[in-house]
Amino acid sequence: TALDIYKKSCYSTVDYKINEESDVKEAVNRFTAFDISCLAVTNNKGEVVGVCSGRDYINKVAALDKQFVNLKVRDICTYPPKVLIAQSDDTLETCMSKMLFKNIRHLLIYDKTEFVGLISIKDLIKPIIDKNKYVVTKLSDFHIGKGAFYGSE
Repeated sequence: TALDIYKKSCYSTVDYKINEESDVKEAVNRFTAFDISCLAVTNNKGEVVGVCSGRDYINKVAALDKQFVNLKVRDICTYPPKVLIAQSDDTLETCMSKMLFKNIRHLLIYDKTEFVGLISIKDLIKPIIDKNKYVVTKLSDFHIGKGAFYGSE
């Protein structure tokens, strides 16, 4: 489920929330410090109200040659209805379909109406690779000439 994926995600171990009144510089610092590319944006009540991604920064600041000195997160982040969410019991396939449908790389996860976490496309790919590791190894070995009596080590 989406909740299980979140529990294994890097987002479960870092502070990935940022207030919409924070400076954009703070968002960029967090992207760099935590090696992530998305933050959940909160209002002054602590409620998650949107997302701020590296793509937001690139499209709304860097590509336009803007200075981020006086910009706030609210100036560049993405708010609903442009934000897709996953329910905590959504399957891996459902989450992936949502991301592919909107060409996005992150989903906010909710348990009904309560925010519970954030996941990235990378978090969805890991279990698929793990599940198919044997097949991938065999095909890779076959491609490089291993096979028949000389199986994968």
